[in-house]
Amino acid sequence: MSAALLVGYSSSGSEDEAEATSSGRSRPGAGGAHRDQGSIPSQRLPVPDSVLNMFPNTEEGPEDDSAKHGGRIRTFPHERGNWATHIYIPYEATEEFLDLLDVLLPHAQTHVPRLVRMEEFHLSLSQSVVLRHHWILPFVQALKDHMTSFQRSWLDGGCSEGLADKMRSCVPSAWWLIKDQNRFFFTANRVKIYTNQEKTRTFVGLEVTSGHSQFLDLVSEVDRVMEEFDLTTFYQNPSFHISLAWCVGDACLQLEGQCLQELQEIVDEFEDSELLLRVHAEQVRCKSGNKFFSMPLK
Repeated sequence: MSAALLVGYSSSGSEDEAEATSSGRSRPGAGGAHRDQGSIPSQRLPVPDSVLNMFPNTEEGPEDDSAKHGGRIRTFPHERGNWATHIYIPYEATEEFLDLLDVLLPHAQTHVPRLVRMEEFHLSLSQSVVLRHHWILPFVQALKDHMTSFQRSWLDGGCSEGLADKMRSCVPSAWWLIKDQNRFFFTANRVKIYTNQEKTRTFVGLEVTSGHSQFLDLVSEVDRVMEEFDLTTFYQNPSFHISLAWCVGDACLQLEGQCLQELQEIVDEFEDSELLLRVHAEQVRCKSGNKFFSMPLK
C-alpha cells in the first residue's frame, strides 16, 4: 500500500478575508456624503489582556503530536476547514478471520516486535485527499451517481431478462450461479508487505488475488469523481489489499523473505482459508473527517 501524497488547496479563509476586506473598503466617490474631511478620526481602544488570553495561538492551529497517534506522522498539516477524505470498501472481520490473525500476528512479531493489529479493516479505492467542508456533500453525491453507473454497467454484463427467466425455471442451480456472478466477490489470500510513500510506516496485508477487475472498474468511477473535483486519482497498477497490522518505520527487510514465506504458509494451511478469505463486497464507504457515507453494492 502506498500512503497518499495529499493535494494541497489554498484555504478559503484567505479568500473570505480578502472578500471581507474589499467589501469593507469604500469605492471611490462612495460614502462621501456621510463623512466630511473635518471629521475626527475614531480611536481604537486596546483589547484587555483577559480577553486576549482566552484565544491563545489562534493563528498557529493545533500542535501535531505523533506520540498521541502511535508514532504516526501526518502526511499533511492540520488546517481548519480541511477534511481528510478517503474512499474504501469496508471489511467486517469474522471470528474465523480474527482467529487467523491471532496466529499470523504473533509470528510476524517474532521478526518485528513493534507490529500492532489494525483496529479496522478495509480495501482502499482512493488516496487520502483534502476536501473543503462545503465540497463534501457535492462530492458524495457525485460519488453516489458514479456508483449507480458502475452497478448498471456491471449488471448489464449478466444474462438477459428472458434468458434469466428460462434458467430460473429450467435449471435452478445455473440460475443461482448467474445471480451469484452479478454479486461482487473477491478473494484476498496472498500475504504481502507494504510501506507508505514516505517509508514512515510498514503494513502486513492480504492482497486480492481474484476480483481485481471489479476493483479496477470501481476505481475508474472513483477517479472520475476525483478529476471532477481536481483531486489526486488512485495509483497506477494498484495492489488492492486488506491491511492486517502496521508499525512505525520501514520494516520491509525484516518481514520479507523467510518471514513472508512463513506467513503465507500459515494462511495456506489455515482451516477453510479458501472459503474464509472469499469476501462479498457489500458497500463503498466515504470517510471525510468524522463523517461517513455509505453506498451499497448489489
